[in-house]
Amino acid sequence: MSRHPSLSAAQVEQFVLDGYLRVDDAFPRDLADTCRRLLWSAAGCAEDAPSTWTRPVVRIGEIPNPLFREAANTPALCAAYDALVGPERWVPRGSLGSFPIRFPSPDDPGDCGWHIDASFGWEDEPDFLKWRVNVASKGRALLMLFLFSDVGESDAPTRIRVGSHFDIARRLAPNGRDGMTIAELASTGFSESSSRPETLATGAAGTVYLCHPFLVHSAQPHRGRVPRFLAQPALLPRVPLDPMRTDGNASPVERAIRIALETCGT
Repeated sequence: MSRHPSLSAAQVEQFVLDGYLRVDDAFPRDLADTCRRLLWSAAGCAEDAPSTWTRPVVRIGEIPNPLFREAANTPALCAAYDALVGPERWVPRGSLGSFPIRFPSPDDPGDCGWHIDASFGWEDEPDFLKWRVNVASKGRALLMLFLFSDVGESDAPTRIRVGSHFDIARRLAPNGRDGMTIAELASTGFSESSSRPETLATGAAGTVYLCHPFLVHSAQPHRGRVPRFLAQPALLPRVPLDPMRTDGNASPVERAIRIALETCGT
């Protein structure tokens, strides 16, 4: 794979402080269009027949198609993974996991609470509320949002609490290696981040949001006219993250956690 210019120092610092980075044209629009046609087929709905859009959200499981793997591993994205997680510290995606397709609907989709995504503990546990997260982000290097359709403010863009990754790092720290369950984290409604500014993950098809694993985010109802197609895979670490490493090679993901633990009110 050919090399691609890395992120600028300003982009890296934005990721550390805000908890996310928007990458425009992360994968080609024509690739997004082709993948979207596959998703329409898998969803059992017709693009030109809104009468088939009968649910506010349809979840499609993993599709083993090389086109999705291509979208996940473009030179631009691989350079960004290197910059944020560290060269040789992440595992290339073999797919893009599941896809929540959101349709225009007056109905409550029932999944719009603030949350962070779990990173370990699901191996023998069917209840996702018992899956876990710890302060070293065991099992997850990044949360990623891949836009396979154009997403405007009315098209159910993911809501993001800017800087909320600092709050979650501090909350997880006292629980050490075992961390906390998703239910435990959700017990306060993520009130520690409620005053954080909110932004929306909008953009053209081919846009990718690279997010810190601790970033608080939420789905929302679709109030637009065109269904929204999104993938939300994790970038997996090749080696365990170590926010307190002393070798001078802390990645931006690790550095953000360390900043949170060494400061208050960031």
